[in-house]
Amino acid sequence: MSVQFNPKIHYPNTTAPAVSNLPSVQQEKTPSFTDKILESLNKVNDQQNQANLSILDLMTGKQQDINTVVAEVAKADMSFKLLVGVRNKLVEAYKETMRMQI
Repeated sequence: MSVQFNPKIHYPNTTAPAVSNLPSVQQEKTPSFTDKILESLNKVNDQQNQANLSILDLMTGKQQDINTVVAEVAKADMSFKLLVGVRNKLVEAYKETMRMQI
């Protein structure tokens, strides 16, 4: 049943387009859990390396600003503590799963 608001205008029968007429949508690859963990590990490692380099630069005299060095070391320390916390939660969840009875 179609409703005609203006009798002089003919509205074609509106139905959903066929699936074959739809443009193909490429599915984006979502990163896996392993990829995200490895990415986080690499970021923490990079921050630790950057903090070590800034300490060496301060000790050798290449860098005079101690505030930047302290900020980078604090950032690397917080990242590492967060990483250890996530690891502990994962290990805890694994142990709890292993204790479940089938």
